[in-house]
Amino acid sequence: MKLQFKVQPYQTDAVDAVVEAFSGQPYADGVKYRIDPGKNAAPTLLDDAGLRNAEIALTPAQLLTNVHAVQRTRGLKPVKDLKDPVKKSAAPINLDIEMETGTGKTYVYIKTIMELHKRYGWSKYIVVVPSIAIREGVKKSFDVTAEHFQQLYGTKPRTFIYNSSRLHEVERFSSDAGVQVMIINIQAFNATGKDARRIGQVLDDFQSRKPIDVIAANRPILIIDEPQKIEGDAKKPSKSLEALGGSTRCSRCATRPPTRSSAPRCTVSTRSMPTTRSSSRRSPCAASP
Repeated sequence: MKLQFKVQPYQTDAVDAVVEAFSGQPYADGVKYRIDPGKNAAPTLLDDAGLRNAEIALTPAQLLTNVHAVQRTRGLKPVKDLKDPVKKSAAPINLDIEMETGTGKTYVYIKTIMELHKRYGWSKYIVVVPSIAIREGVKKSFDVTAEHFQQLYGTKPRTFIYNSSRLHEVERFSSDAGVQVMIINIQAFNATGKDARRIGQVLDDFQSRKPIDVIAANRPILIIDEPQKIEGDAKKPSKSLEALGGSTRCSRCATRPPTRSSAPRCTVSTRSMPTTRSSSRRSPCAASP
């Protein structure tokens, strides 16, 4: 049976609020760079031609102006600045999205990925989840919505689950054009035994490279699923996410993340009439399911 998806207005509003935070960013569909070939790799002219996300060209002042516009249209008091005075974050720009459970949160962040690619050309994304079970569910969501997004955007994301025994997928993530999404559970950073944190080790079977370094070179946008289960609190923050080299961190949660600063976030209700509110949290954002 073919699944039919109906785009809800509040979902579109949620996507637009995130995307509008980068209004004015020039479109750049992949920036070429030389993938680190590692040691003892056969020299080639094409195999090391990687494609990574363009850097954010907007100044902090321009980003703040955009965020203020997003906040004002949702009835929020504009934040004074975008810096977190308490905690060093996984990425320079942080958007926190608070959403109700069962309202299409995963669909919205997939659509946000597609819209960011359409408007700005960013194509490399990492979805970080707190458990293997959620990881499998997220992968399934990408699979069942692939045709739907193909119809909407003329393309669909290529997704894969990070596996330390299938590192050729990391090479492909770095080199392929189009929307590339890596799904990883936080346990990959905290594993023990045979696969003990291979993502951060120099591996002989990966041309004496660290997988984390090859991943980070793509300047990926990080999507953090349930950040309160992954990032820790201000006293004991997670150091794993920073190593991924994200240009932007966009978290989505069904409950409020740990408070780290006085910067408000922007929320959009899933009710028929959107409402907004402010709270104590890192950087401002758009929110919805």
